[in-house]
Amino acid sequence: MASIDTGTDDLLGMIDDGVAVLTLNRPERRNAFSGAMINALGRVLADLETDSDVGAIVLTGAAGAFCAGGDVKAMASADPLFGAEQTYDDKIALQRLNQRATSVRLWQMGKPTIAALPGPAAGAGLSLALACDLRYAADSAILTTAFARVGFSGDYGGTWFLTRLIGSAKAKELYFFSERLTASEAEQLGVVNAVFPADTLMDEVLSRARRLAQGPRVALRYMKENLNRAVFGELGDCSDLEVTHHVHTGTTEDHRNAAKAFVEKREPTFKGR
Repeated sequence: MASIDTGTDDLLGMIDDGVAVLTLNRPERRNAFSGAMINALGRVLADLETDSDVGAIVLTGAAGAFCAGGDVKAMASADPLFGAEQTYDDKIALQRLNQRATSVRLWQMGKPTIAALPGPAAGAGLSLALACDLRYAADSAILTTAFARVGFSGDYGGTWFLTRLIGSAKAKELYFFSERLTASEAEQLGVVNAVFPADTLMDEVLSRARRLAQGPRVALRYMKENLNRAVFGELGDCSDLEVTHHVHTGTTEDHRNAAKAFVEKREPTFKGR
């Protein structure tokens, strides 16, 4: 097990058995964003994307919560997210860059990303969870878009991710009314993949993350790209890309070893090449 130097106590990180676990860590504010946290998350994700020791990434929160999103108390006191006061244009530019470094990277990077929700996920915190490939929740978790309650339209990609997960009409309802979803309701809608007792959540998530980290990493990278493109791509283009990736992965050592293991009726061992 190795710790990750994130540069701030607001974001904790460790790598174990090929899995990087990032923990949003402001328990006194239900892990609401701080400038230090969200900027560190962007930097760390960039490093992990190219770290050959990491095959999967888990994002979670400390002390029984996932993330409350933006820190409304700080907003009310005019404490800006990115530090010193900036111009209107600078705020837009900085947040665009940060969203691409966090939510967009979680969605696009060539490694599986998993959100483990031990408790409430709201606003931009929910958006970060939606940006991950998979979401697993504790049975005590509550999910809400929350933005309408504080007069915001929404950020960190949540409108894009939620629309593609559950459809336009239901996504609009959840955004317009800021309804609270129980973990069970979120699972029924397809917002989370599965729900577990709170005391077993991380064991269940890490078990799945290790399976992915020890899996055929080249194949998983291209599988994720295929599936992402299928969300919005034209069928012919997606089909052509699927063929290219399929033939390419057929040349890997992982494929050859797995094919041999299949014939020999044993479990394959993947090396990520």
